[in-house]
Amino acid sequence: MKINRYLESVSFLFRFSVLCAALVLAGCADSPPPEDEASASAESAPPVDLSRDVERWPVVKSSIAKDPDIEARVAELLASMTLEQKVAQMIQPEIRDVTIEDMRRYGFGSYLNGGGSFPNLNKHATAADWIALAEAMYQASIDDSLDGTKIPTMWGTDAVHGHNNVIGATLFPHNIGLGAMDNPELIQQIAEATAKEVMATGIDWVFAPTVAVPRDDRWGRTYEGYSEDPEITRAYSAAIVEGLQGAAGEDFLSDQRVIATIKHFVGDGGTVNGDDQGDNISSESEMINIHAQGYVSGIAVGAQTVMASFNSWHGEKMHGSHYMLTQVLKERIGFDGLIVGDWNGHGQVKGCSNSSCAQAVNAGMDILMAPTATWKPLLENTIAQVKSGEISMARIDDAVTRILRVKIRAGLFDKPSPSKRPLAGKTELIGAQAHRDVARQAVRESLVLLKNKHALLPLSPKQKIFVTGDAADNIGKQSGGWTITWQGTNNVNEDFPGASSIYDGIKAAVEAAGGQVELGTDDTFTEKPDVAIVVFGEEPYAEGVGDINNLEYQRGNKSDLALLQSLKTQGIPVVSIFISGRPLWVNAELNASDAFVAAWLPGSEGVGVADVVMAKADGSANFDFSGKLSYSWPKTPDQAVVNRFDSDYAPLLPYGFGLGYGNKNVLGDDLPEESASGGGEQVADMVLFASGPKAPWRVMAISGDMMEPMKSNTLQLGSLNIRTTDRKIQEDALQIDWDGTDEAHFSLAADFPEDLRAYIEADTTLSFDVVRLTPVDSELSLSMACGRDCFSSVDITPLVATLSSNEWKKISVDMKCFATEALALDKIYAPFSLTSNGKLSIQVSDIVLKPFSSASADISCTDAP
Repeated sequence: MKINRYLESVSFLFRFSVLCAALVLAGCADSPPPEDEASASAESAPPVDLSRDVERWPVVKSSIAKDPDIEARVAELLASMTLEQKVAQMIQPEIRDVTIEDMRRYGFGSYLNGGGSFPNLNKHATAADWIALAEAMYQASIDDSLDGTKIPTMWGTDAVHGHNNVIGATLFPHNIGLGAMDNPELIQQIAEATAKEVMATGIDWVFAPTVAVPRDDRWGRTYEGYSEDPEITRAYSAAIVEGLQGAAGEDFLSDQRVIATIKHFVGDGGTVNGDDQGDNISSESEMINIHAQGYVSGIAVGAQTVMASFNSWHGEKMHGSHYMLTQVLKERIGFDGLIVGDWNGHGQVKGCSNSSCAQAVNAGMDILMAPTATWKPLLENTIAQVKSGEISMARIDDAVTRILRVKIRAGLFDKPSPSKRPLAGKTELIGAQAHRDVARQAVRESLVLLKNKHALLPLSPKQKIFVTGDAADNIGKQSGGWTITWQGTNNVNEDFPGASSIYDGIKAAVEAAGGQVELGTDDTFTEKPDVAIVVFGEEPYAEGVGDINNLEYQRGNKSDLALLQSLKTQGIPVVSIFISGRPLWVNAELNASDAFVAAWLPGSEGVGVADVVMAKADGSANFDFSGKLSYSWPKTPDQAVVNRFDSDYAPLLPYGFGLGYGNKNVLGDDLPEESASGGGEQVADMVLFASGPKAPWRVMAISGDMMEPMKSNTLQLGSLNIRTTDRKIQEDALQIDWDGTDEAHFSLAADFPEDLRAYIEADTTLSFDVVRLTPVDSELSLSMACGRDCFSSVDITPLVATLSSNEWKKISVDMKCFATEALALDKIYAPFSLTSNGKLSIQVSDIVLKPFSSASADISCTDAP
C-alpha cells in the first residue's frame, strides 16, 4: 500500500496548518441511554414523586381560537383524502434524501433541511437557490397528476439564531447570551428579523424557539437554553413566538411571518448528567414548574407547532409517550396545533425502528421526521399498520386534521407560491443593516462583566492595544454551533459576508481615536502594548458532540492560560473575552486576567463587543455592561448542577451577577486553581468518535495526492466517499465507501499532536464498532500516524472479512500492536486511520481508546515493544 504517501500528506498538512480552518464534522447526539439507565440513575438519586396526575398540568387558552370556517374546510379536505394521502402528510423527509419527483409522487405534507444541509449540497447556495428548491417542491406538491392531491407542502428549517443555514444571514447571539440580556422586547425584534430573512428564501416554517431549561451545564445544548431558571424562558417564549408568527388579531401568519415551533417537549434540559437525549427523572411537579413553562406561554400566544424531545422521562421516550403528547399536551393543556418529531426520534421508541413506529403515531405524533432514506419504508409501514388496525384511522385523522389546520391558518392554500411571495428573492433582507443593528444591540446587552480589577475597563482607544487569542478574528468560533454547518465547524471568515469579528470592532474603535492596535496569534508582538485583549474559548459544537463530563476549561491542555500568564508576567494588563456556550470552571484564567468578560456566542456582529469594552476618545463609556448571568457560574469543575433556588446553592458567582462600570470588583487573583477532579497521569477513556468526532479530532479523507476535511454530512474525494448515517440515532455513525480505483484513507486527525504514552502504559485498546456492507476483496489496515515516516499499521482484513454482513461488531486492537520504533506515541496526529485500495463499504461508530482492556482485545500484541 502507498501508506507513505498518505502519511507524508498528513505530516505536511498538519505541520504547516494548511487546513487549520477545518474543525470537526457535524456529528450528532449521543447514543440513547440503555434501558436500565432510569432505574440505575434513580437508585443514586433522592426519592422522587413518580405519581402522575394530568390535572396538575395547566389548561392554556390560546389567543388563536378555533375558527368554524377553517374547521369546516379541514373536514371537507380530510373527507376527500385516501389513506395513502393522509399518511404522506405525516412523513417529513430531508432534502438530501428526497427528490422533487418523490414529492410529486407522494405529496409529503412537509420536508426539512437539517443543519449543514443545503440546496444542491452547496454550502454557498444563494438565496435564489433556496427559493428555486422551495418553488420546485411546492409545485410538485400541488401537482395532482400522480398522488391525486393539491395540498401544498411546507418547508421547515432550524433557524435558531437567525437564518443560520444561509450564507450572509444575520446571526444573533445564541440563546444563552440572549438570556443574559433579559429583554423580551428585543427578543421579539430578533424574531421578526429572522422571520423576514427566512421568508426571503421561500421557507415557511422555523424550528424555533428552543425553550429548554438546562439544569446541568455538561449538556452540549446548554447554550440553546435562555436560562437555568424558567422565569426568563417563560417570558421569552411568548415574545419570540409572536415575533415569528405575529400576534393574534394583527398580522398573525401574514406574508411577513413564519410558523414557529416550541421545542423540545419536554424536559430535554433536565437529563441525568446532562446526557443529550438521556433520561429526565424529575418529578411531575418539576416537569411542570421548570421544564414546561416555555410551552405554557408559547401556546398561549398561538404557537402552531411543538417538537417532541429525544429525551425520556423515567425511562419512557417522549416520542412514544401517550401520556405526555396526548393526555397532557393535546387534551389537558389544549394544544390544537401539530406535534412534529425530531430527527428519526420515533426510531428510539422501544420496539421501533427508523422505518417503523406505530407506537409514536399512537402516542400522539402528528408528523414523523424521517430525514434518511428510511422515509419510504416508514410511509409504507405506517399505511400497513393502519390497514391492520395497529393504528386507528381516528388517530390518523386527528394528525392530518392538525396538519391541515396549521396550513390553512398559515394561509398556505391561499398565498402565492414561494417564489411569488412578497419577500421572496429580496436578497437585501439577508443580513440587512437594520437586522444587524438589532443583533449588535443584543451583543452589547448580552455581555456579562465578571471581573474588572482597578476599573481597567472601559479601555481608552488611544492606547497601544494588542489583540490576540484564537477567537479574536474568528467569526465562526464566536458564532458557535448551528452556524452554516450543524456543529458550526469548518467555517472561515469569508463564509460570513457583512459580518464583523471581535477584532474588527476593536480595530475600528482604536483607529478612529488615533490609537494603535496590533493583531497577534500568540504572545508575540512588535511593540510592547499598554494593554492586551485576549479572545479565547470553546470550539463550536452542537448536540451530542458538545456533551462533556467536567466543566474545567481546556482540561489537560491549558494553552489559553499559558498565553494569559505569559502576557501578565511581562507586566501587561490583560482583558479576557471568553467565548463559550456555558459557564465553565476558569478559576486559573480569571486569576490571570485583570478584567474578564463572558461574551457567550455573540454571532455575526462581533463589533458589539467593542461597543462596550472600548471607551470613547474622551475616556467615557460608550455603553455600560448590562448583562446578568442567567446561569450560575461554577465554583469547582464538578459543580455542573448548580441552579438558582437550590437548597445547597453555592456557586462562584450567582444567578443575576454582572458588574457595571460603577460597581466594585469582587474577584481577586487568588481563586483556587487545583482541580478536585484530579489529573496528572490519570487515564480515562479517550473518545475519538461518538455521534461525531470529538475535539480535537476531525474526519479527513485522503485519496491519491488529495486531502480534505469533512465539512458537512458528506465528503467525496477521489476513490473515497464518506457520509453520516443513522445507527441508533441521528447521524451517529459514518459510512465509508472505497470504489477500488485507487488507494484511499479515512482518518480521524488533529492539527496538533497528542501524547498517548500514558495510554499504552495503561493496557489500552483502540476499539470501534463496525458493520461490513460488502465483501472484503483486498487488504484493510488500521493505522496510527505521527508524521512523515512515523506510523504503524495493523492488518485487520481477516477480522472484518469474517464479520457477518450487515451485523454490527465491536473490534478492539491492543495499542501495543502499534508500539513500533516507527511510531512516536508522544506526538500522534492521527490515532485512527483506515486504508484500502479495494472496493469496500463499511460503517463505523463509537471509536475510543479504552484503558485497562487489552486482556480482551481481538488483536493482541503482548510481545510488542
